Amino acid sequence: MTASQRTDSDAALRQVWGAEKYAKNARFVSDMTSEVVSWLAPRPGEHILDLGCGDGALTEKLLQAGAVVVGADNSEALLAAARRRGLDVRFKDGQALDFGPVFDAVFSNAALHWMTRADDVVKGVARALKKGGRFVAEFGGHGNIAAIVTALRATAIVHGKDPALAAGWFYPTPAEYRALLEANGFSVDKIGLFPRPTPLPTGLRGWLSTFRESYFEQWPERERGQIISEIEDLLAPSLRDKSGNWTADYVRLRVAAVRA
Repeated sequence: MTASQRTDSDAALRQVWGAEKYAKNARFVSDMTSEVVSWLAPRPGEHILDLGCGDGALTEKLLQAGAVVVGADNSEALLAAARRRGLDVRFKDGQALDFGPVFDAVFSNAALHWMTRADDVVKGVARALKKGGRFVAEFGGHGNIAAIVTALRATAIVHGKDPALAAGWFYPTPAEYRALLEANGFSVDKIGLFPRPTPLPTGLRGWLSTFRESYFEQWPERERGQIISEIEDLLAPSLRDKSGNWTADYVRLRVAAVRA
């Protein structure tokens, strides 16, 4: 990644999380996880790092399996919500993890696409794992929310704004991510892309207000409602059904690897 690309990506991903807004508009993030949790298969007594734990809703499920779980996230608001659940969570940048080899598994759901320095993430995960430890993750893969990003870019261009702020996430192909893992000492057991159309409980408007806040900061607050309406009009033919329900065009990359 070049310096200019990193600057664009960092600007696009500037994000302030609100625990209540996240719970209202994005609870599907922790709810739609049965497959990736089955790949992890948490075992009683093993030590697991939940990387990008958010408000801890999924961390609780790992604890219920009998594992000893530490959560890590860089949002103080979400960590506060996790602590209210009684969870052991730490403020950590996933791109600069400083854990030693103390974990039997590192798990991550819907977080790694926010961490564009992917090589730094994988190196930190490797340092945190015991020899033979497992790394299981699911996050946005190549083609994720392609329609939404295209509509955001088109709207920005029409209004003379910066289309780079429409995206910036790390959405790799399986081949790209396999190569990254293998270069850092992992053996990949399985990896793939999985289309996962995702119902949006509070509509496209709720999703945009939760995940693309920095994009809309380009407009005065009084204009943002109209801009969202324009984006809705562009996307309605493909993402809204006749009853008015919205479904996001998610594509997830799921991986299970072992520290060799």
